[in-house]
Parts: sequence; C-alpha cells; structure tokens
Amino acid sequence: MKNREFRRRLLAALVGLMLFAGGAVAFSPPSAVAASPVLPGPFDDSFYTPPSPLPAGSPGDVIRWRPTVPLMNAANADAWEVMYLSTNALGERNAVTGTVLVPKGVDRSKAPIVGFAVGTQGPAFKCTPSKAIERGTLYDQPAINDSLSSGYAVAVTDYEGYSPNTVPTYITGQSMGPAVIDSVRAAQRFSQAGLSAGAKVIFQGYSQGGGGALWAAEKQPTYAPEMNLVGVVAGGVPAELTEVAKGLDGYLGFGFLAFAAAGLDAAYPELRLDSYLNETGRKEIAAAKQNACVVELLTNYAFKRISDYTTSNPLETQAWQARLAENKLGAAPPRVPVFQYHAALDEIVNTPQADALHKHYCAAGVREQWSTYVSDHLSGIFAGNADAHKWITERFAGREAPSNC
Repeated sequence: MKNREFRRRLLAALVGLMLFAGGAVAFSPPSAVAASPVLPGPFDDSFYTPPSPLPAGSPGDVIRWRPTVPLMNAANADAWEVMYLSTNALGERNAVTGTVLVPKGVDRSKAPIVGFAVGTQGPAFKCTPSKAIERGTLYDQPAINDSLSSGYAVAVTDYEGYSPNTVPTYITGQSMGPAVIDSVRAAQRFSQAGLSAGAKVIFQGYSQGGGGALWAAEKQPTYAPEMNLVGVVAGGVPAELTEVAKGLDGYLGFGFLAFAAAGLDAAYPELRLDSYLNETGRKEIAAAKQNACVVELLTNYAFKRISDYTTSNPLETQAWQARLAENKLGAAPPRVPVFQYHAALDEIVNTPQADALHKHYCAAGVREQWSTYVSDHLSGIFAGNADAHKWITERFAGREAPSNC
C-alpha cells in the first residue's frame, strides 16, 4: 500500500513539474482541442467516485484523467486513466472509468483503436480493471499486448459501478454496451492521446468481455453511428443469461452466478435481490462485494446453489425474467463482420447458447467466422488469442472478412 501511494504521489509530482516548469505554465493544448480537461487528478481512489451532479456533456466526453504506469506496458505505451460520460441500463447518464493506452512511436492520428472489454474481474472495488492493468495482473493482458505491439491504441473500460461505494452492474448488457462504445469515444476525444475521430475501430473481449463487445456492436448503429466500426471479436460469450445460469447453479462457477445476480440488482433497483436472500445469502453476497475477485469467486463459492442463499429463487420471477430478456443478445445483429469463438468444453459459459447466437447472426446475414477450441473456459481465454489477433489485423488492413456460416 505504501509503495502504491508513493507511486501515485511521484506521478503527481512529475506531472506538476511538467505543467508548471519554472513557475510558469509550460504546456497548453492547441486551441482547437478542448475535449479533455487540462489538469490531471485526483491521484487517490476518489478518482473513481463520479462528481455529483454529473457535468454537462455527451456520452464519451472526458470528465477527468490522470497518467498511469501500467506494469506490463510501461516501456511500450503511454497510458492514462479516464472517467467519461456514458449511459446506464435504464438509459440514464452515468460516469464510467477506464484506461487508454497508445503505443509509443506510432503516428497517433492514423492509429486504429481496439475497444477492449475485459472478462470477469469480481465485485470488489480492488478488482477494478484499471487497477489490474496498473498492477500487471489483468488476465486479458496478452490480447491487449498483441494490439499494442501491432501499433493499435487500446481503450479498456472498467464498466459501470467500480468505485469505493458502488457495485458493478456485472453482465448487464444494456450497461456494458455503452460503456465499451464510450471508452472508444473518450479515447478519441482525449486530446493527450492524439487519436483520430475517424479511426478504424474493432471491439474485442472474452467471457463477460465477449458479451460486452457484442453488446457494443449491436448498439453501435443507433448509439454511435459516427463511429468507424469495422468488426468485432467475441470469445466465450454469455449470450443467453438464463441458459448460462442453469449451468452454474450447483457447479464450479456458482460465484459468477451470484455476482451476476448482484450486478443485475445494481443495474435495476426494482429487482430487490436482498428481499430474496436468507441470512447466509446476505452475509456471503456482502462479503463478496467487499473482497471477492475472480479467484475468490471460483474458490469460495464453488458448487453452491441458489437455494443455499435464498428463500425463493428470484430468477424465476416475472420481474427478473423481464430484465434477463432485455439483456439477451441477438435483437439487433451487428452490421459489421464478427469473429466469434468458444471453448468446446466450456464449463462456465455453456457452448450451446453461444452457438445458438452464432447461428442467429448467420441467419440474419452477419458475416461471421465461428471457431471452437478444445479447451475449458479459463484456458479458452488464451486459446483463441492468435486467431483473434490475426482477424483484427486483417480487418484493419481492409481485407474482406471470412465467413463460415
């Protein structure tokens, strides 16, 4: 903790020296650029707490920023944490944080952008993706590194709800889609990054991130029609949450199911999850919100059942079923090529429901490549990386997308 605070204070001091060299302001942005605030900060965890009320602006506008030093990319990328305006699952304005990474030595005005949606991190604030990037513990990092090494900028959303006093709206597609889209908009409007508003964009993610990437792609034509989206890469996609839940209740991944229930409850207050919980459920869900990241979700809650935590199953009620239906992928198939892949032996996000989405997209005319790998869910994170990166490089190069519909 002391080392972390020292690093933050050191960053603040260095930025102060750059901005106020010799007692006078040494840096000012071009007059034509006014999209992002000039001064960085704050440098403690209050950065993640949105201002109240939110400032005026449009989705993707940057509220605040600060430089960051990502452990795995300190030598090859400039990086900033940003807070930007977005839209929640109820269609209301909110604020989301994330990280913008730009490879060193590239012509930023010509760099394509990958809008990267990370996989499940966990409900506790310490699990925030931007914190994991800074620590060097993000398991999605190899895919991000592939893009940076190829000269692509990467915008990584934290998703809604990662702050000291809130709960992430985990797995809620109606919230994830805007958060992913607006992370790219924020990267484009953040003057220090120097990226183009017309840059080619691809959304990418695995597991929760695969869902987030496809939600962004489904929403983009109406939510961000100005964006130059050229494709989407999505692995391990939880397309149909009700079907995914059936495969988690009583099995290894029950912690993800519990987190999903808490996430939907955070997105839709009328669901009143607490009213269905028994004493054990209240205690365990509260503990998870405070302390659980992915490892804890897998180890502390394995093979538990909904009935262990509740007086009755909320997923069977009309209110929950309605919200689950709203967060089922497929209602607005993407208008860009898709590379969708899945672990054939997936024990967390069952393969048939993802296969059903792929077939639905094909029937709707989406140009899609569908691939499976002999792996389980966790090893599937890495199994598809090479093919995913090749697919991305070909789309940014303007080559025609393959299809095996």
